[in-house]
Amino acid sequence: MSKADQLGTGRSFGQVPRGRSARGRAKAVAQGDVPTYELVRLHLDEVSPTPLNPRRNFGTDEELTRFGEELRQAQLAACVAVSRDAYLALWPDHEERIGPVKHVLINGERRYRSGLHVGLDALDFVVRDDLASSREEFINHLLKENLDREDFDVIERARGVQQLVDICAEKSERGARSRAAEQLGKDRSWVTNQLSLLELPEEIQAMLSAGSLAERDGRLLARHLKDSPGLDAAALLEHLEQTKSAVALAKEQDKAALEAARRVQADAASVSLSADNNHAELEAESSVADQSAGLLSADNKPAGTSGSLSGTPGAVPEKRSAGTALLSADNKPQEEASAAARPGVPEQQRNRKTEPSSIVLRDPHQIAADLKARLTLQELAELTELLVEHVAADEDS
Repeated sequence: MSKADQLGTGRSFGQVPRGRSARGRAKAVAQGDVPTYELVRLHLDEVSPTPLNPRRNFGTDEELTRFGEELRQAQLAACVAVSRDAYLALWPDHEERIGPVKHVLINGERRYRSGLHVGLDALDFVVRDDLASSREEFINHLLKENLDREDFDVIERARGVQQLVDICAEKSERGARSRAAEQLGKDRSWVTNQLSLLELPEEIQAMLSAGSLAERDGRLLARHLKDSPGLDAAALLEHLEQTKSAVALAKEQDKAALEAARRVQADAASVSLSADNNHAELEAESSVADQSAGLLSADNKPAGTSGSLSGTPGAVPEKRSAGTALLSADNKPQEEASAAARPGVPEQQRNRKTEPSSIVLRDPHQIAADLKARLTLQELAELTELLVEHVAADEDS
């Protein structure tokens, strides 16, 4: 009885995938139901990494040990390899370099090295001879697998691009870089920038690989080396330092210019605001002066009712300019101020409000009432004496 029959036919086990027999697999491949490659378990001593892999940094011993122990527990991704015959059909000169192995590793060399480091016998592989259909296809796949890796350093990547360009140039030197860029899904300028890094001195390349020199700085030095061939690493690093200092100085100058422009703008806004405020204050002062001039005339009487006791009926009051309007020190009419200043004047008489109406000369009783309302008792007495003297003088004459 098979294991499937022993497990039963319930829902929990009805969907358990069963392995194919050799005959069933061949039929499925012929019908196109499955690809020609499947997961296989290969002994590590039967596999050799390709010498074409541009990657050289696979981690420290500690990192290899940690990764190897993880592989011992579970291998989440299979390695990719091609058969020995398929590989040597492309690179027959590599026979001695790969040794008497049955498969050549394309992708997963870090997993391969970590497994060897911790003593694993075998790993899961996918054998894909379709990737060895041409040298260009082989290098393209080899490089694409590493382009997006964080630990794939700048120089390793540049070497891989150079390999692909060399393979593309086997068909034709013309347009080799463009074809390589198309294979990688990049611009031709990106390929050119990668290849330029390989023209730098070994010391600079080592700094790029170690990460102590940024890739953008490496590209800058490569352009400078192209303009000034023959410079050594020291001269190139000195040029880089001078360039960075010049850029920093330019940034400081731009920052200072921006701050100065902001200060000028702020000062201009302050001056404009001050001018507007002064203009408003002048208008307010002029308005107050006009109102004061309309309230009091030069003789502390309403401007429109100032008349003469001895004037003729209907006489037109004399017009006064606004500039001649005067106020006393305590902002009271002069009559009230003088009354308050005289000693002996009763308080109720000092506080008496003057009527704004003018004296009507046709009615003697109204004249007497107006004079009483406008003058103090002492002033009325003095006026009476003066009138009596004038009347007596007229009678004598």
